[in-house]
Amino acid sequence: MGILSLLILVPLIGSAVVAFVPASPTRSKQLALAFTVVTFVVAVVAYLQFSPGGEQFQLVESYQWIPALGVTFSLGVDGLGLVLVFLATLLTPLVILAGWNDVEDAQAQNGDSQSEGQVRGYFGLMLLLLAMTLTLFTALDVFLFYFLFEAVLIPVYFMIGRYGVGRRSYAAVKFLVFSLSGGLVMLAGLAVLWYVSAQITGEPTLYLPELIDIDIDPTVQTWIFWAFFIAFAIKAPLWPVTTWLPDAAGSSTPGTAILLIGVLDKLGSFGMLRFCLPLFPDAAESAAPVIIVLSLISIFYGGLIAIGQTDMKRMIGYISISHFGFIILGIFVFTSEGQVGSSFYMLGHGLSTALLFMVVGYMIARRKTSTIAEYHGLSTPTPLLAGMLLFAGLTALALPGMSTFISEFLVLLGSFTRVPWVGAVATLGIILAAVYILLFYQNTMTGKVTEKNKNLKDLNLRERVALAPLVVVVVVLGFYPAPVLNVLNPYVDDVMAQVGATDPPPTVPLATGVQP
Repeated sequence: MGILSLLILVPLIGSAVVAFVPASPTRSKQLALAFTVVTFVVAVVAYLQFSPGGEQFQLVESYQWIPALGVTFSLGVDGLGLVLVFLATLLTPLVILAGWNDVEDAQAQNGDSQSEGQVRGYFGLMLLLLAMTLTLFTALDVFLFYFLFEAVLIPVYFMIGRYGVGRRSYAAVKFLVFSLSGGLVMLAGLAVLWYVSAQITGEPTLYLPELIDIDIDPTVQTWIFWAFFIAFAIKAPLWPVTTWLPDAAGSSTPGTAILLIGVLDKLGSFGMLRFCLPLFPDAAESAAPVIIVLSLISIFYGGLIAIGQTDMKRMIGYISISHFGFIILGIFVFTSEGQVGSSFYMLGHGLSTALLFMVVGYMIARRKTSTIAEYHGLSTPTPLLAGMLLFAGLTALALPGMSTFISEFLVLLGSFTRVPWVGAVATLGIILAAVYILLFYQNTMTGKVTEKNKNLKDLNLRERVALAPLVVVVVVLGFYPAPVLNVLNPYVDDVMAQVGATDPPPTVPLATGVQP
């Protein structure tokens, strides 16, 4: 068994143990936390075995699955996959710790009866979601990726529909319908890709390293590209297929929202880099202008709608739509700075989203509401909570010194060097970020404390421990991003070579006698 199989197997076993072994709610949570910590340790071992600048796909394992169709159970990790594996395995134990009482709070808010089975089921689904997500980030067979791309909807559907709040059933069904629709379109493209591979090579294959070397007709590329891209654009999400995300965020527990938006939605942008660009380079280049315009619309649409939100969780959902606009923009400007920035942005956005939802979750646990108007003057009774909300907000607006600043700067730099007016327009989106974050902080933390809020308790030890690792990682990567960039730079070089893209030459001539 390879390290990647072990990485997937640990949370998968943990899911079965937590969900089906009778235990008290506290013991079930402890077991879930233990399995996720072990998974993180395995991920660290995998990171140490990875060699930046070596082969594109490393730690490769491959097993026969459906030989008649040329389908294998193949795993391997590249630079981007490794970073997202780290993100998923880091966030999940922190989500469990921060959301220790999420199920009980949701049951109380919904008026449901307390049930030990509910706790076991929720944390069991969380571990199953982790196992599936890790498989998706390491899958080297396109069919394996598609199979789990659809299967992962099952645990998320139940985590929203059964364990959520408010209009949870509506949000869960809407999430499922949007995701399944994109998946069906992708299935059509997958079938064509399988047929084309069989015609060109003589034997059908969906093994990614082999598919990259296949020269597909540009017209066929275009059809398959859009089939894949639509599915990934819904998952990301990219305007105009974004309406499911705020509903899902608003009706989820904070822990579910972190895993959905902070980790699972990265499958959209990850899929664009992993599959759309290397497999269909001509189609990707042709589609880039349209996708760049959609990305710019997403930046401003998400930011403007976030400013007017009255619900905290829905507001973070719209903020994420704006941020995904930056991520996808960086991918399709076809510069090394833009794609490194987008890849780094996926990590930074996951950390920032986790911080925001954790702090908002703590606020909701104290006041039992997510309505912004119910909070005012919290900096007086809960100064530490107020400070953490400000810190989380500053990560969302990409303040220098935060990891998000590095990624956003690289995306904008890559955009300016390729299409200057695109970079200029995208830069205006930073203004919206400052507006929605500072308004949110002002409306909840400043001013005279209301009667309902004056006796609220500040962060306890468990809540501080859950936040601390995220704060450390955000600040360390903000000042020293080399550990991540050293992994991402060779990966992006490989993708740029596969697409046949090169960085534009400098527009300012070099001084006489200066070597380029």
